[in-house]
Amino acid sequence: MANQKILVVDEDPDIVETTKIVLEANGYQVATASSGTECLSKVKEVHPDLIILDVMMNSLTEGFQVTYKLRNPGADKEYAPYARIPILMVTGIRKETQMNIHPEKAGEFLPVDDFLEKPIQSAVLLEKVKKLLAK
Repeated sequence: MANQKILVVDEDPDIVETTKIVLEANGYQVATASSGTECLSKVKEVHPDLIILDVMMNSLTEGFQVTYKLRNPGADKEYAPYARIPILMVTGIRKETQMNIHPEKAGEFLPVDDFLEKPIQSAVLLEKVKKLLAK
């Protein structure tokens, strides 16, 4: 597990720091980014085994835009080597918009591997991380 690298992406520094502490306490290496642009740069630099990505950062759709670039290498060949990195999308969208996102129904629309609701619960975070890294 010590070699597994996770990239945590969120514009909220408190969420980033708390998530980083939880993951590092459980033996993961953690890199962070505070925007979609920084995420895309860090993906190429760090080569993470998993990306934990917020949906709404500087814009309501920034997380979706990052996911599209990473998951559609035909659209942007620069990111083709990273298309298979699991993405755990973190969202407060239900709280913010009363809109529900269900991973089993959103698969093609939102090609991420799993979802995590804010506020993040450490036990749920670790369970989902372990599951995604085991694939």
